[in-house]
Amino acid sequence: MKRLGAYFIQGLLLIAPLAATVYIVYFLFQFSDGLLSAYLEKYFQLKVPGLGILIIILLLVFLGIIGETIFAKPIKFLIKGILERTPILRLIYTSVKDLFSAFVGKEKKFHRPVAVLVDEKNDLWRMGFLTNEKLEEMGLEGKVAVYFPFSYNISGILYFVPANRIKPLHISPAEAMKFILSGGVSEMDFSAEKPPLH
Repeated sequence: MKRLGAYFIQGLLLIAPLAATVYIVYFLFQFSDGLLSAYLEKYFQLKVPGLGILIIILLLVFLGIIGETIFAKPIKFLIKGILERTPILRLIYTSVKDLFSAFVGKEKKFHRPVAVLVDEKNDLWRMGFLTNEKLEEMGLEGKVAVYFPFSYNISGILYFVPANRIKPLHISPAEAMKFILSGGVSEMDFSAEKPPLH
């Protein structure tokens, strides 16, 4: 009976991560495809799975190309001006824009994994991402901003810590994030490309 239970646990460990991954991918596919599929079916009588996602991808690529041209600059300037004059919209827009830029923009912010000494007496360290080293204007000389994602969660917390308590980690940002989100149980791939530490 004990061996049967062990086999059950082994089977669960084998299938659960795969099933969860398939479900998440399926859910994202259905959601993304569903954004346009109803309109495609209603107005064009087209019911092709994945066509909605393909159109969204092509539209985003097209907008990205347009956004880099000289014609888009006046539109960007106009939108930016409107948002800067509307406090609530400005707060929402800049927060979302900065968040997306931090992960996928040209100026990635979560690219410097660090360990922070949080308890010197007990030699306890916490893993996070160095996001800002210039805090003098806030009156925080000698401090840096470190973002600590929570394990098994998509949220986190920001701390201002003394710069001398920061220790750069020689691992890629993706590996660091995976390690944190898994609560430290995930194995790290040290062959992954490492980011510059400064």
